[in-house]
Amino acid sequence: MTRTKKTLSWLAGIVALVIVGIVIFVITFDWNRLKPTINQKVSTELNRPFAIRGNLGVDWSRPADETGWRSWVPWPHVHAEDIVLGNPADIPAVSMVSLERVDASLSPLALLGKQIYIPRIKLKQPDASLRRLANGKNNWTFELANASNEGQPKDQKSAWSFKIDDIVFDQGKIAYDDAMIGAKFKATIDPLGKPLPFSEVVGDSSSAKKVASKKAPDYVFGWKVDGTYNDESLSGSGKIGGMLALRDPDGLFPLQADVRSGKTRVAVAGTLSDPLNLGALDLRLQFSGQSLSQLHKLTGIVLPDTPPYSTDGHLSAELKRAKGAIYRYQNFNGKIGDSDIHGSLTYQMSKPRPSLSGELVSNQLRFADLAPLIGADSNQEKASRGEKATQPSDKVLPRDKFDTKQWSTMDANVKFTAKRIEHGESLPLSDLYTHLSLNNGTLLMDPLRFGVAGGNLNSTIRLEGKRTPMRGTADLHARGFQLQKLLPNVESMRRSLGQLNGDAKISGTGNSVADLLGTSNGDVRLLVNDGVISRNLMEIAGLNVGNYLVGKLFGDDEVKINCAAADIGIKNGLAATRLFVFDTENAVINISGNVNLATERMDLSIDPESKGMRVLTLRSPLYVKGTFKHPDVGVKAGPLIARGVAAVALGAVVAPAAALLALISPSEVDSNQCGGMLKGMKK
Repeated sequence: MTRTKKTLSWLAGIVALVIVGIVIFVITFDWNRLKPTINQKVSTELNRPFAIRGNLGVDWSRPADETGWRSWVPWPHVHAEDIVLGNPADIPAVSMVSLERVDASLSPLALLGKQIYIPRIKLKQPDASLRRLANGKNNWTFELANASNEGQPKDQKSAWSFKIDDIVFDQGKIAYDDAMIGAKFKATIDPLGKPLPFSEVVGDSSSAKKVASKKAPDYVFGWKVDGTYNDESLSGSGKIGGMLALRDPDGLFPLQADVRSGKTRVAVAGTLSDPLNLGALDLRLQFSGQSLSQLHKLTGIVLPDTPPYSTDGHLSAELKRAKGAIYRYQNFNGKIGDSDIHGSLTYQMSKPRPSLSGELVSNQLRFADLAPLIGADSNQEKASRGEKATQPSDKVLPRDKFDTKQWSTMDANVKFTAKRIEHGESLPLSDLYTHLSLNNGTLLMDPLRFGVAGGNLNSTIRLEGKRTPMRGTADLHARGFQLQKLLPNVESMRRSLGQLNGDAKISGTGNSVADLLGTSNGDVRLLVNDGVISRNLMEIAGLNVGNYLVGKLFGDDEVKINCAAADIGIKNGLAATRLFVFDTENAVINISGNVNLATERMDLSIDPESKGMRVLTLRSPLYVKGTFKHPDVGVKAGPLIARGVAAVALGAVVAPAAALLALISPSEVDSNQCGGMLKGMKK
């Protein structure tokens, strides 16, 4: 053997001994000696306490799933016990995360390509505590030490990459405490044991089929939550996919939840794309509760007070849009009270305020279900929804307050159609259409249109919620109300060809219907022609005062009305008659006085004037006083009415007569019973 060969042999032997020595050293090295260094280094980098308080070790073994020469390269399997990650210094809590044990395998060959590749990390008893203070500071945002180093180039991309294929754990616990949104709950996450197919959870309804149009991974984990949200109880359960589905930006992450907050229940099942970056949602959504207004605490969407409701539809969302996330709740079906509801809505997180838009349709709307929208539901109806009674027992006008503070938090543009309105026999409404818009705290319904007794009631309602108190205006136009349909239970009215027309324009301030009317200013004009009046009519309408008055004036007989005309002015909540006259076949009856809408008190005088030789049952004036709830009616003490009083009154109302003529179509003036009387007044 030459000297060169001997030298090379010795070098090879030395290298082999060094390698064997290194391997023996690595295998036998007590890795716990590195814990102080690791703990200090990680704590410094994360700017918060970190500690491996238990055993730290490394085992070496050949990978079972590698082939060829790669299978001969041993992999290090790292395990660490009793790990604790603390909170930043300004978060008053002991720790953020604690783990009983972590096991992970590291690919040594991947390090040659500057990649840290861990096929699987196994966690034992992970326990996390997430907390956000009232000032917005939280413990899940990390301020790394390197991020604050001066002289470092910003957004410099590292040459190293990090990859984890899967994370598994036996049971995880998460505590969440958020002072900003009033949330405090605990969640437990457990493996299902056996993956559950996506289709078995979503179901086979029409909305579920739309959600399941794409292939989604199986559900792997189940979870439960219990606590409070916005000072109301919160509980729920659900399922989610595995960690492989969570890290795939091009895949779909399955999720399912059934959550109750207070008296509201929300159930979802579907997928989330690009879950780590909150890409897009595709869900079947069902929710129900006592009132839609209670959803504001959960969603931030301003919705009206309603009776109990439930819906089922398809929710899709684009969460990464540059102009703000957009949510679409499409083709949903549901009920509000005893009314059906269908449609599609879109909610966009836009600037300066989020917006809600869409179209809603009800095939059969129960009129009583509209009452909570204006605070006109009874105390009994409120009690059935678990709400406090607010309407005073001695008042008639609705006194529920509009919650205008929420109106400025979003805008809205929604159209609503009720094809058929279910109501009592005394309320002949047939259909409803409105276009509702909410813009910077101002609510506008233009038009708000009802079909009434063969005619229609067109109105424009404007409520300025940003004012204190709120300012409201209403412009109403009633045209072509057919008396035979308006009063279908009156036998003689069925033969009537008469109709009711009217205009009203009023404005007021206040945060309830009662306050708005109690401060209102405006005008009300009404015309009724070719009708009948009787005690029977008053009884059917439930008007005890009218029943008394008609009985005193006409007895029990039916009396034909040629024309009834009213022109009423309202100032500061006091409605006073400019003209209020009934021209019947027997007499002309003048009504004068005022009605105080603020105090709900009346002071009216009814003065009948007989026609020709006909004799009225009563020729003394009548009065109506008292409150709306408890009226006082009777006969005025004093002399009989002097003849000619009614004629004098009619002669003094030229201006009201001209205004009332405008309620009659020009082509109908001559045929309308009121036309001749009003033209005579005008002359």
